[in-house]
Amino acid sequence: MHPQITIESLDHEGRGVGHLDGKTVFVDGALTGEIVVYSSYRRKPSFEQAQALRILKPSPYRVDPACPWFGICGGCSHQHLDEAAQVAAKQRVLEDCFRHIGKVQPASILPPVHGQTWGYRTRARLSVRNVPKKGGVLVGFHERRSSYVADMTSCEVLPRRMSDLLPKLRILVAGLSIRDRLPQIELALGEAVDVLVLRILESPTPADEAALRAFADRHHVQFWLQPKGPDTAYPFHPLDAPELAYSLPEFDLVMPFRPTEFTQVNHGINRMLIRRAMGLLDPRPGERVADFFCGLGNFSLPIARRGASVLGVEGSKGLVERAGENAARNGLASLTEFRVADLFQMTPEAFAALGPFDKLLIDPPRDGAVELVKSLPDEGAPGRIVYVSCSPATLARDAAVLVHQKGYRLVSAGVANMFPHTAHVESIALFERP
Repeated sequence: MHPQITIESLDHEGRGVGHLDGKTVFVDGALTGEIVVYSSYRRKPSFEQAQALRILKPSPYRVDPACPWFGICGGCSHQHLDEAAQVAAKQRVLEDCFRHIGKVQPASILPPVHGQTWGYRTRARLSVRNVPKKGGVLVGFHERRSSYVADMTSCEVLPRRMSDLLPKLRILVAGLSIRDRLPQIELALGEAVDVLVLRILESPTPADEAALRAFADRHHVQFWLQPKGPDTAYPFHPLDAPELAYSLPEFDLVMPFRPTEFTQVNHGINRMLIRRAMGLLDPRPGERVADFFCGLGNFSLPIARRGASVLGVEGSKGLVERAGENAARNGLASLTEFRVADLFQMTPEAFAALGPFDKLLIDPPRDGAVELVKSLPDEGAPGRIVYVSCSPATLARDAAVLVHQKGYRLVSAGVANMFPHTAHVESIALFERP
């Protein structure tokens, strides 16, 4: 006899949360307000993790998932929740993190940044496994809570042309001699070319190469081969393919990139997020602005296009070089400078050596930027900081330092739905000093 529980809220991973017999129960597939029958797959003294088996009282925001693989594939966790409710849930996660972790509260909540919710992913890392017991080669995301590859033949969050390629890729790889030595296919979609990077542990044979060329020509994609780390990836066919790039029309920018370099997965939301960031930062001619964790210049170049002088700092030498190339490509070399530095090891002395700044933009990975914000000076600190985050928990932690130690005010914050149908929360916050 399986127990039932009333779901009180959603956690930061999108699981339903309820309490029963003194325990907190996290239920996959359950929504706030629902009464569900569940089965536990992990039990601890103070909590359980479980899977919803039956919904006795459904939420009014429950919808039918669009993808037939939902619940099997681990790529999405929220397809059963209305799209507007997904955004509202992410906003609540952000506010809860500010309240409980940072002990701070924004003076105002920004309207959410949201857009296309299906076919939005321009980047994806697909696993490849040859599983004879399941009929041969599988190409897709991992199953939920598993290292197995989901047996899927379509994906609703990939653009249709890429979703339609999944079964064709299975057939292609099955016919290669290196099918057991090809663990991953990385997709990087630009505005003029779709690149598929094959992670290969063994060189393809001439017959394999012929099959790859024929597939690329037939389906209008470009193959790259990656024998070792990301820096070893190189174009295979066709060699005369268009440039891999995305554009930011509002700022008259074109941003070339290598398929293994970091870019946002959702080009549409990225454009809107940049617009929001520039509105909050308000860079002006004559100002000196730092863009920390600048990557290939995604925010640096729009700042420079507004006339400010920009110093971009990033830990990856390859991305710093790319940022400099992109600045030159877009006629912004005179307003930009890029440096390599480990921002996770920032000190007050190292920050002071960078010179004074009027404003900062910070866009760190999930680990956040705590050493950086701790290094801000007490006197002469930048008057405005725009912080773009992919982890509300580390944003809240860093906000506590800025507000309680560095004298900033959390003026506003809000979410950007960069990854619809997942629990991933992208957000943006504005801090100012009085």
